[in-house]
Amino acid sequence: RSLSQERAEIEPVVQKLHAFESAEDDLATAREMLNDPEMKTFAQEEINIAKDRLDQLEKELLIHLLPRDPNDKRNIFLEVRAGTGGDESALFAGDLVRMYLRYAENQHWKTEIVSKNESELGGYKEAIIRIIGEGAYSKLKFESGGHRVQRVPATESQGRVHTSACTVAVLPELDEVEEVQLNPSELRIDVFRASGAGGQHIQKTDSAVRITHLPTGLVVECQDERSQTQNKARAMAILASRIYAARVAEQQAKEASERKSLVGSGDRSERIRTYNYPQGRVTDH
Repeated sequence: RSLSQERAEIEPVVQKLHAFESAEDDLATAREMLNDPEMKTFAQEEINIAKDRLDQLEKELLIHLLPRDPNDKRNIFLEVRAGTGGDESALFAGDLVRMYLRYAENQHWKTEIVSKNESELGGYKEAIIRIIGEGAYSKLKFESGGHRVQRVPATESQGRVHTSACTVAVLPELDEVEEVQLNPSELRIDVFRASGAGGQHIQKTDSAVRITHLPTGLVVECQDERSQTQNKARAMAILASRIYAARVAEQQAKEASERKSLVGSGDRSERIRTYNYPQGRVTDH
């Protein structure tokens, strides 16, 4: 398995290198044709095409040769939370959740709704999604931050444009919880009855679990699984990922104080994108 993984990492680089060498050969051939008066115009066109191709391939090669983030291949926990804007913010959070679920579907990734807190109008006050797939973290890690929407809300009767915000945090899922040592004495575990739909079973048993990490104050709730044991295991996994992400953020802040890390923080002050509905425009900041 390790050899197949290594091949999967190296193969794209080799393919780009072969394409680059082929483009170099095409350029050399085209330059030789410049000496033929009848082929000069055609040769110049081929030279321009080859040069453009080489420039593009060089950029792609440099991207492939950048140091790899060790977390790039991991599955993720994607957390979406409504921010400023009340009901409209919760509706926007629902739109973001559906957007990420559709993107995951297009990538042929698996998804699991770990936890959700629905609003009265059908949006989400908070939703946590587990996304399972090769390269999920590498493709979604820069989604962390504040997402702002400008549109006429469904709740607006005067047709005025409102601005609302949500936060997104992307956490790499750890292979094993042991990667973060969770001391049982530092955890407070509460069980309670899950809320929402689910029939008699979910109403009669204390299947929901809330875990508080006392040193950091981090709190994780999980109630979507059927059993208390499953909810506890899922909550522990999320807690470990959040603690790990917090440590990564702290280390990155020390190494590059000028660049705030958003891995797991979901800092609302760091606006990364604005969705402007009236103008049909999306702006990355």
